[in-house]
Amino acid sequence: MNLTAPQLCPCGSGLRAIRCCSQPQGARAPAEATRHLIPLVERALAAHRQGATETAERLCLDVLELAPDRIGALSVLYEIRKAQGNQTAAEALLRRLVGLDPNNLLVTNELALILLGKGSIAEAEVHARNAVRIAPENPQAHNLMGMILTEANRPQIGEYHYRRVLELSGTRDPIVLANLAWNLKNQGRMDEARALYKESVAVAPDVLQTQIGFTRLEEADRDFPAALRILDDADTRFPGNVGLRLARAAVLGRMQRYNEAVALIDGAATDNVALGPNELLEKGRLLDKMGRYDAAWAAYAEGKSLARQLTGHAYLDEAARNLLDRLRGFFIEGRLRTLPRATVRTDVPQPIFILGFPRSGTTLVEQTLSAHPRIAAGDELPLIHEITAIMPRMLASPLEYPEALAELWMGDQREGLDNLRDYYLQKVRQLGVLRRGATRFTDKMPLNETHIGLIGLLFPEAPMIHVLRHPLDIMVSAFSNAFTHGFNCAADLHTAATHYVRVMDLVQHYRGEMALRYLPVRYEDIVAGQEASVRAILDFVGEAFDPACLAFHENRRYARTASYAQVTEPLYDRSVDRWRHYRAHLEPVIPILAPVIERLGYRLDP
Repeated sequence: MNLTAPQLCPCGSGLRAIRCCSQPQGARAPAEATRHLIPLVERALAAHRQGATETAERLCLDVLELAPDRIGALSVLYEIRKAQGNQTAAEALLRRLVGLDPNNLLVTNELALILLGKGSIAEAEVHARNAVRIAPENPQAHNLMGMILTEANRPQIGEYHYRRVLELSGTRDPIVLANLAWNLKNQGRMDEARALYKESVAVAPDVLQTQIGFTRLEEADRDFPAALRILDDADTRFPGNVGLRLARAAVLGRMQRYNEAVALIDGAATDNVALGPNELLEKGRLLDKMGRYDAAWAAYAEGKSLARQLTGHAYLDEAARNLLDRLRGFFIEGRLRTLPRATVRTDVPQPIFILGFPRSGTTLVEQTLSAHPRIAAGDELPLIHEITAIMPRMLASPLEYPEALAELWMGDQREGLDNLRDYYLQKVRQLGVLRRGATRFTDKMPLNETHIGLIGLLFPEAPMIHVLRHPLDIMVSAFSNAFTHGFNCAADLHTAATHYVRVMDLVQHYRGEMALRYLPVRYEDIVAGQEASVRAILDFVGEAFDPACLAFHENRRYARTASYAQVTEPLYDRSVDRWRHYRAHLEPVIPILAPVIERLGYRLDP
């Protein structure tokens, strides 16, 4: 007779899969049936308090094998796995706790923090919002909400929650002040942020993250001597700290002192401190500027691999394929003829949509346009994506987007698009995008081109500027930077290429099926003929030429993207045909990209 060992759950909890991650959510035994286990749970709690970890763990596993819904045993096992550094198991156990007790503030906050730490911002926000619902006057819940919304590129809303923390606590907690300062820095309100950092440091000078955040503020505001002074002071408090060393490397990189910057990063690695994904990508970008291309690619590859291991992020291939296929199937000429369009409001500023794959040059175009006195910068507004999520509810449809748009044929939804349009415009006002004198604002959310059809229905007269760039240059930039747009496609080079082609094919479909106010603009043309390109873009938008748009690098606005440093420099051409340095490394994806390369008029030959 063959006996096999019990199949333990891959998460590492120590439980069988059927009693852990494979256990149906919400499945609970009647309380009477497991009453006899209460003493075992109490013994586990007591053992854990007394430091008898092995005993507590054994008792918890015994209890949960019989009753996987015992919250006390799950809580103790979670604390044990967390203390052991087993993040996968800790997260799995937290998810079960939240599922069993969704109104538990402590575990809800804990789960949101774990998700924030691994970069799962959207899911973290779901739980953080629930924490605020559970305890609307709890400062910790608001602080967590502020952190997540700031990371989600909605700092204006995050600011509200940080200020609620200060109001509810009645104190000027230095950590909260530093968090708020970082938030304001991301809004480009540098002077306000600087004042808060100074206040925080004066009260608590020994908080490392505050010192690093203050450094990054000065670096972003282009005051490199000030950033170095902060680091020099912090080094006296935290001698040899790797975080400070890496922050100094970032500043030196901005000062074009690349050799020193790489030496600092390598020094951290030789001190037996493992570099994280962001540090490895930064090292690769520095090596690229030094002309050490093979070494740069190796750093990129290592950084991407480590990011996949730490975050678990991988391309959501099936979800991406499903959505894009459904969009292609819904937005067809015959159906579009019968769908209404939202009316155009004339009482508020109107959007300019800057479309493009991440790292295609959209930030350059936004900095150029927002230098115009009549155009405000909206940055990466998540609002079109939000509308796709709330559309079924707002249109009272049992269907998902895009099929929910079929409700527009109903008599009681004839103004449905106007309502969705107004949701977008109201959120723009709430986010503080608009400024005095501006009649237009930009929305450069990456991959908004996925939803060109919806944009055309909501804003039929809005200009759509699609920034194109050699696909292989986009791949190099995507591989050298971290972003989660596009179903986590940039987790790997192959999936980045796959998603890029899928989206570009969808754009071609939209253009063939509906009339659009659409202007393709090549990044290379802007570099080769800046004034002619800028004049053409402004003419398309409907604004008079302004010479300030040519000096976009003098625009003091802080761009909240990976390109924030590049757009503070005058226009340069070193990023054009950068892919040629990496031709050998790009060979695996050239067959995927070749049809789009040819369709866009780019070349592969030397």
